[in-house]
Amino acid sequence: MASSVTSSFQSRSMFLGNSKGIHISGVPVTRVGFSRKIVECKESRIGKQLIVVPANVTLTLEGQDLKVKGPLGELSLTYPREIMLEKEESGLLRLKKAVETRRANQMHGPFQTLTDNMVVGVSKGFEKRLQLVGVGYRAVLEGKDLVLNLGFSHPVRMAIPDGIQVKVEENTRIVVSGYDKSAIGQFAASVRKWRPPEPYKGKGVKYADEVIRRKEGKAGKKK
Repeated sequence: MASSVTSSFQSRSMFLGNSKGIHISGVPVTRVGFSRKIVECKESRIGKQLIVVPANVTLTLEGQDLKVKGPLGELSLTYPREIMLEKEESGLLRLKKAVETRRANQMHGPFQTLTDNMVVGVSKGFEKRLQLVGVGYRAVLEGKDLVLNLGFSHPVRMAIPDGIQVKVEENTRIVVSGYDKSAIGQFAASVRKWRPPEPYKGKGVKYADEVIRRKEGKAGKKK
């Protein structure tokens, strides 16, 4: 009886092996275990820096919403749930991570920079300087519009947004100032976009501290 059972098992195994190409073994398979490894996120060097709040700046924190008011204006910012803001007894601001995740670590530094820019903006302000380089390139203010002559068939007219002040010096230098650093940079970039500086003669609209990498012009054919 035992020999018949063994022969039937072998025949079944041979049948499966021939049909599927699989060798069947009677050795039991042990389970493979997996171990969890906790990934520690490094502390952001920018995020852990303290923010100095001047005496002429008022802060209002309601939940995750922060309002900053100063002599130049008022700004607001909403923080994600991964970031929390604390005000110490000395008056300094500190941003902390509410949870230890990679996303919280990625947002720690940028939101510290945004908060610091808000405090500096409403108390001291920011400015961006542009320079027009080229024959006939000039700028002029007409009411609340900035008018640019950049070699096109018609002058370029740009409306100045609220909260931004624009000043023109000697028709070729433009000073953009205000309390919102992001809005100042965006407006200055839109002015530069009309005529970016070209690499051969440097003609165009460039930032005052911008260095243009020059290229050599094409040499004429030798006769």
